[in-house]
Amino acid sequence: MPLIALTGGIAAGKSTIARRLAEHGAVIVDADAVVREVQEPGSVVLARIAEEFGPGVIRADGSLDRAALGAIVFGDDAAIARLNGIVHPAVRELSQARFAQARAAAPDAVIVYDVPLLVEARANDGWDLVVVAHAPASLRMKRLQTERGMSEAEAESRIAAQVDDDARLAIADVVIDTSGSMEETIAQTDALWDRLTTDDLAGPDVGGPA
Repeated sequence: MPLIALTGGIAAGKSTIARRLAEHGAVIVDADAVVREVQEPGSVVLARIAEEFGPGVIRADGSLDRAALGAIVFGDDAAIARLNGIVHPAVRELSQARFAQARAAAPDAVIVYDVPLLVEARANDGWDLVVVAHAPASLRMKRLQTERGMSEAEAESRIAAQVDDDARLAIADVVIDTSGSMEETIAQTDALWDRLTTDDLAGPDVGGPA
């Protein structure tokens, strides 16, 4: 069965789509969870991060101080590149292991990799389908403010720190428009599931043009 990459900008509704696919029976591999796992206390990755960015990024309990690390790398493209050079290979290796485990446990399962940084890190990894959750940046800014309590400046900076919408849409096989109601997003996700489970991966896009 297919290996699907699911991505989208912050507050674009990607998690809603992933939850719905899981309800249908998809196996969800969460990239953020994989990142946390490779950065666990005592890991090689965490040791390399501390070596590169200083001991101040490690808390007293041995865990990663994400706020401290973020303060160092945010807005510094060179620092982000160094961090990605440490983290991304480990994430790729562990995620591939998770895919293999899912296939071994359920050979017919639809596997969905829920990955925010697909464009930045893994756009060309041979996915059977790339699904993009999409809503205009203006709407996502409102969601960040109303649903997550961010200020306008915080919301704007979080969106600006990611690749722009055009870059995500350029690699999409399927676009799910999440700018409407929850019911509309769920309906598009259900249509995607029908497509995945009938092996119609060459059919028309769901939710609009890529």
